[in-house]
Amino acid sequence: MTGYYRKFLCHRQIKRFQAAIVSRVKIMSHLNIAEKRVPQDGRIKLKIENEEVDVRVSVIPMIHGEAVVLRLLRQSGLVIRGLHELGMDERELRLFRRILTLPHGIVLVTGPTGSGKTTTLYTALNEINDASRKIITIEDPVEYQLKGVNQIQVSEKAGLTFARGLRAILRHDPDVILVGEIRDLETAQIAIQASLTGHLVFSTLHTNDAPSALTRLVDMGVEPYLVSSSLEGVIAQRLVRVLCPHCKEPDDSPPVQAFKAIVGFPPDIVVYRAVGCKECRGTGYFGRHANF
Repeated sequence: MTGYYRKFLCHRQIKRFQAAIVSRVKIMSHLNIAEKRVPQDGRIKLKIENEEVDVRVSVIPMIHGEAVVLRLLRQSGLVIRGLHELGMDERELRLFRRILTLPHGIVLVTGPTGSGKTTTLYTALNEINDASRKIITIEDPVEYQLKGVNQIQVSEKAGLTFARGLRAILRHDPDVILVGEIRDLETAQIAIQASLTGHLVFSTLHTNDAPSALTRLVDMGVEPYLVSSSLEGVIAQRLVRVLCPHCKEPDDSPPVQAFKAIVGFPPDIVVYRAVGCKECRGTGYFGRHANF
């Protein structure tokens, strides 16, 4: 029996149980198992070896059935570190610390999904969290519980959206507000009004780089003069792969030497290349590092 035929049979066998598996995932994440025409989002809380794991579930209808994506988040894996441990250069770290001392304004963190934006914002809140400040967050979902911080979970089914929750937050006289994401014009306008009335507002925005945050807000419908008067800082963030420390090797090839000359690296700087081993499962990379 050829390898292709074995794979074909295995796929056919799994296909038989697709509907049952999807229904089971929907039940565990408290979704409507009878609804197969629209996308659904939910979450599952598991306990594995005395460790809590939060599973985010996304179900989307496709041509040949429903597609399910699970995103795992270990509750003990998100460790709130100091600002100096985020990986910022000295200049960026100095500017970020100065922004955190401002009494009002908007601070945005941009980047793709899963790039660590929430971790950066949590670290910033933890840096300024003290008894003299009242901090309120509205998130979807609340990924980590911060001591001394009032956190609100968005619930679309109950009608608690970012915009509605943000309006309610302003009536509680906070000093610092964290909005999980600016998704629409209404949320953007309320966040800007909050920053103009003496609140320091943190939020995230999905753009490719920091300058694009300005045009993104304007495209949403925010007046340019409001953006210029309220926006204090934008941080663009990515996660880059780190070479495996067990198998990386120095690379002295001519292309690397030419690159070092173009960039201006000293000749004694060692450049490594990915190899692959058992520790990194043959990828040559192990772990990721934030790049700002």
